Formats: sequence, C-alpha cells, structure tokens
Amino acid sequence: MRWWCSAIVEKWSWTPRPYLGVWLLSVAMVVGYAVAVRRHGPEPLPEDPDDARSARARRRRRPWQFGLGIAFLWIASDWPIGTLGASYLSSIHMMQYMLYTLAAAPLLMLGTPEWMGRRIISTLHLEGVHRILARPLVAAIVSNVILIVTHSPIAVDTLRATQFGSFALDMIWLVSGFILWTPIISPLPEARASSAPIKLVYLFAAAALMPMIPGGFLTFASQPLYSTYELAPRLADIDALNDQQTAGVLMKVGNLPVIWTVMAVIWFRWYKREAGPTGRTIVRDPVTGAPLRRPPATTTSR
Repeated sequence: MRWWCSAIVEKWSWTPRPYLGVWLLSVAMVVGYAVAVRRHGPEPLPEDPDDARSARARRRRRPWQFGLGIAFLWIASDWPIGTLGASYLSSIHMMQYMLYTLAAAPLLMLGTPEWMGRRIISTLHLEGVHRILARPLVAAIVSNVILIVTHSPIAVDTLRATQFGSFALDMIWLVSGFILWTPIISPLPEARASSAPIKLVYLFAAAALMPMIPGGFLTFASQPLYSTYELAPRLADIDALNDQQTAGVLMKVGNLPVIWTVMAVIWFRWYKREAGPTGRTIVRDPVTGAPLRRPPATTTSR
C-alpha cells in the first residue's frame, strides 16, 4: 500500500488501491476536531433570542459541514480520483484542484468555530500573516498566483513524480482554498470583507474572472504541456491534447456554478438586510450607516 498518490507508469486498473496517508490524515483531522470540541464545551449563546437561535443553528451545522469537508478531501486524494489525477488525466488533476479549493476548503472553514480558528492561528503564530492574507486584494493575488504556479508544467511534472511532492501539491491547493475563502467565510469575523458589495466584486474577480486567463492557455495550447499526462498509458483512448483542453475548460468555467451560487446568496441576504423586515428600503445615515426613521406620511384633507 502506497502512502500518497503519485505518477505511476502502469496500465490503468479498476482494482482499488487506497492510500494510507489519505486515510490517516482524514481520521486525524476528525479525531482532533471531535476532541477539541469536547474539551472546549458548548459556546456561550448571545442574550438576544434571535441571535441565540441563529447561534444554535450554526452550532448544529458545523460538525456536518466539517465532516463534508473531510469527505471531499478524501474523495479528491484517494483512489480512484487521486490515482487518475496524479498519473493519467490532466482533466482529473484539474478536478482535484477544484474539489480542494471549492469544496473541501470552504466546508472545513464553515465547520470551524471562531474559538478553534483563533487557537489554530495562534498556535501556528500566523496572526500577522492572516491579517495580511485576509485583505481581499492580497487574497485574490496570492490564490491566483498559487493557481498559476501549481499548474505550470515544471511544477506538475516535478511534484507529481513523487509521493511527497504530490502530497505537497495537494496541501498547497487546500491552503490556497483557505486563502481564497478567508474574506468571505473566515471563522474570524474581523477577517471577513466589510460589506456585501466588496464580497461580490472580490468573488467575481478572484474566483470567476482571473482563472479564465490560465485556463485559456490550456484550452488553446497546440500541444500537450505536461509530460506526466502525455507519456501516461492512455485511458479509454483519450488523447492527451483533448484531455488537456478539457482541463482548461474546467479551469475557465467549472467553478462558475459554485461561485455564482455563493454570489447570489450574498446578494439576496444583502438585499433582505437592507430592505428590513417590512420589505421597505431602510434609509441610512450616509456617514454612520445607522438607519434613519422616515417622517410620517402626511395626508391632505379636502
């Protein structure tokens, strides 16, 4: 049994080959999460009944969200997707990237309570780095630089050649997902973008628009760029160039359903909050943002 998936020069087989490192990492994360939550105990609830109700709902959701994040992490890393992505198909390699950054990373963040997020950052002495990476412009640049660098031919062919290199690549993708989603759903409230419009612009630019540029290079390349997949045993007679073009299309538009769905949720919540409980637009002070009371409507007598 191998520790982590890496490039192999063998004809593809549907015989399962689980990776020990993937299972150990998944189990360690679940056990560590459960032990930390049990030791910390229940979080204090806000005094306001509505806020307390929302806090209870978030508390109930978190274990399921964290568990789903672990499930996507395992699916992206273990057989068969891990084996196919590391050795045979660049399109599956791209699918792994999307599972790490668009599924595993945000679900793990949603499942992490604030106290746990602060403890992790403090233990790793990342307070300063986290403050910098939480800025939308910095997060957009860093996450997309990681996207471009880790999909360059030299990085893919070098890292996929060994189990340690392939593990490092997968973990870099996971960290990239954390960076990408920090201004949107960070467990730390102060790290999130300050307003819904900023979140919408950030998501559109960082996660929907910018990946189209490197995706275009893969889609319109005239020859295979990755030796790992060009020289791999062919799977179902899939041509290496067509496979690479499929990977480019996935990079360009495969993330759009997730990103546009999140943007729609942010927009509707923003609209609902601004409209207020009665459905009428709330007039706010242009300086402080505090709601202003409308003067009572006057009626004219005839």
